[in-house]
Amino acid sequence: MGALTAGSIVLVTFPFSDLSNSKLRPAVVLASVHRGDWILCQITSNPYADSHAVQLSETDFHSGSLQRVSYARPGKLFTANTTLIRMEVGNLKQVAFQNVLKSVINILNG
Repeated sequence: MGALTAGSIVLVTFPFSDLSNSKLRPAVVLASVHRGDWILCQITSNPYADSHAVQLSETDFHSGSLQRVSYARPGKLFTANTTLIRMEVGNLKQVAFQNVLKSVINILNG
């Protein structure tokens, strides 16, 4: 795995919000918080009824891709150490990454 950067798409074991289980899924790397820790945003192929979800399609990738149209879920954030990241699968274009960040900020601003 190469050096991670904001906008990388990685595979990580993501915990359920109630911590009852976890699932291997893609995530957008939002930022490094040092010591090998990264803030991640969950990606799913199911759009749910999430008004904050950001659609990600093949054209949103600078490199790599996901197998289908997917959705970044800015309300599902997680901090993970590099050791938990299985692999990098791609990198978002700057515009797509900024759209994900804006959605996170909108949630935080209420």
